Amino acid sequence: MKSVMRKKTILIMALALVSFGAFAQHDHGSHDDKKEMGQKMEPMFKDKDLGIAYGHYIHLKEALVASQMNEAKKAATKLEVSLEEVDKSQKANAEAAKVVSATTLDGQRKAFASLSNEMASLVKSGELSMGEVYLEYCPMANNNAGAYWLSNQKEIKNPYFGDKMLKCGSVKETIK
Repeated sequence: MKSVMRKKTILIMALALVSFGAFAQHDHGSHDDKKEMGQKMEPMFKDKDLGIAYGHYIHLKEALVASQMNEAKKAATKLEVSLEEVDKSQKANAEAAKVVSATTLDGQRKAFASLSNEMASLVKSGELSMGEVYLEYCPMANNNAGAYWLSNQKEIKNPYFGDKMLKCGSVKETIK
């Protein structure tokens, strides 16, 4: 009798473990789906050169969000070079050069504000073949004068303050 009870107990425990494992796997799978749905594809531009420049701009923005001055300088250097291939980008190119030559993170961020205005003009006059670009704004940037930046996501990650005020700002426009 004890061996029958022991076998039933083992069988019930085994079934419980298998059921729990299947449920956990199923739950994990739906979590991944939600994550993928929340992530959008990077925008693609009809003008390939503008798309390349925009990619370097996003790299620069992310370096500033992370407060990585050296990485920001590398990204701004690549942006400056890539803008030479984009029509009507002389002003943006000059602003990228200011980010490259800045000697402090604050200096890079100040130059990034002007660069972002120029990049927004280029992106708005260019045509997206896929995706969206978000024009975001922080009213506290530039000593409370405010500043814009472009992003691939609606979620605010402020390049002007980094982790000090990462979520400060709002989406002002969706460029399609």
